Amino acid sequence: MADGRETWTTVEFGTSHEGWVGVLLADGTVPRPAIFDTGSGPDVYQTSHWSVYDGRFPHIPRAATLRAVCSCGWNGPEHPLDWDTIGAQDLEDAADEQADACCRDWDKHTVAVEEAAIPLPASLTGLLDQLEAEISKLGTSSPLAAVRAVRLLELTAGEAGHEPARLVQHDSTPAQAAAALGLTEAAARRELARLGRWNVYQR
Repeated sequence: MADGRETWTTVEFGTSHEGWVGVLLADGTVPRPAIFDTGSGPDVYQTSHWSVYDGRFPHIPRAATLRAVCSCGWNGPEHPLDWDTIGAQDLEDAADEQADACCRDWDKHTVAVEEAAIPLPASLTGLLDQLEAEISKLGTSSPLAAVRAVRLLELTAGEAGHEPARLVQHDSTPAQAAAALGLTEAAARRELARLGRWNVYQR
């Protein structure tokens, strides 16, 4: 089975803040994934994509509202669907405006997460921006050199992050580390273990 739900992530926060358009029914509940029989033996297709909840099939309910949902547990404001206006239109086309609003709500949520994370010195963010620009420029003239530069940058970052990760592990709780990094506690533990070079399952 496959899930055709479209999701959004940011480069920094990844699946710790994975967003999507969520569906609420008229009674305020979240519907189960819709299942379609493909007609080829035992294979079925399963999806939670908001556009399938149009009530056209007896086993698939009709959405009442759309809202942004994030894997961290955050939910955005509700955007009601006017079925008198939608009528027989395809829901993905008719509710495109509400779905776009959900995406914008989630964008605001990730901005808030970024603002709540521990700030970096402006001098460091400037260097990071400069590095990205220089490597991008190098990639145009010499892609192999750019790849080498990226590899060395990754190795340097790994070396530089080793001791700080161990200090964080010793001095901060998982909740504090997660909040400062804008990650879930599980993701923060994995990142610290990767940088500190210990087995995340043995601590």
